[in-house]
Amino acid sequence: MLGYLINWAHEWTNRALALVKLCQNREVGWMTLDRKSREFKREQQPLWKKVKMLFLFNRLTEWIDQTHLLRLWTHEKNLYAGWIEGRPRSKRQIANFVDFYHIDMSEFEPSDISEYPTFEDFFIRKHAPGSRPIYEKDDPTKAVIVADSRVVVYSTVSKTKELWIKGKNFTMGNLIADQDRAKPWHDGAVASFRLSPQDYHRYHSPVKGTVRWFKSIPGDYYQVDPLCLQSSVNILTQNARCCVCIETEEFGQVLFVAIGATDVGTVEIHEPLRTPGHQVEKGDEIGLFQFGGSSIIVAFEQGRIQFDEDLEKLSHQKIMVDVEVGMSMGRATNPSGQKEQ
Repeated sequence: MLGYLINWAHEWTNRALALVKLCQNREVGWMTLDRKSREFKREQQPLWKKVKMLFLFNRLTEWIDQTHLLRLWTHEKNLYAGWIEGRPRSKRQIANFVDFYHIDMSEFEPSDISEYPTFEDFFIRKHAPGSRPIYEKDDPTKAVIVADSRVVVYSTVSKTKELWIKGKNFTMGNLIADQDRAKPWHDGAVASFRLSPQDYHRYHSPVKGTVRWFKSIPGDYYQVDPLCLQSSVNILTQNARCCVCIETEEFGQVLFVAIGATDVGTVEIHEPLRTPGHQVEKGDEIGLFQFGGSSIIVAFEQGRIQFDEDLEKLSHQKIMVDVEVGMSMGRATNPSGQKEQ
């Protein structure tokens, strides 16, 4: 009996110390797997941010705050925070930010943080040439990761709603605010990317193709943390977003939706990508987010992509995968576009 109690006390002491260490390192975010190192870890987040999300996105708050006034208040604060980051004195934040998140500046250009006039300029920093090679760049049947981010992938929209995005009104039609245009992806495959403030915030094309249409949708800037997406709040269909449809021979029509979130001042698609008929290469830069967390949805027609096995397996366990621009995402299953008999 005494031995059992000692072992029990030892086990719980170790757990408590591990929790304290996680809190000290601010490792309180969602569980992820680093695709390069194959190590499991929790994302670093400020503790106050975590507490705020737990308070705002739970069943009790959703029941009490039917008008979403509390979340509207955070939305207004986020817009103000985005404005602050564009002022010259915000430059003072950069050094502490790089140190806290262990950002390797050798991967970016310029690598010297003193060369960024404001925090906003630092936030939309560019990758150094060669730091993000594009997987099988000359093979259009291979799709690639669109952003430095954490990703989950599902073969159908219904599976996405079952396991990941729990908003009551999430459909592809509501996502792009057009039921007719959304028909190609009605129950298609979905890759959901989440970018945190410390990430590179430019995004790239997953495929080679031709721009078919572009659409900008105004909206809010709510959190896109997994904790929030697991709530009943319709975040992805309420936040500001920009949509681009890319026509491809290998994957059919591919939908790219950039969704603003916390502190994001702008969701921007570069001018050429707004023009129908523009040719885009796999890995081309599509646009950028200004300061804050943000999200991207990439949708494929049903049966046109086979996501990489490691991404699918972990996604079904609700574990996000920490990925980089240009990594492999999946392959075309019907490159010629022929209809199945």
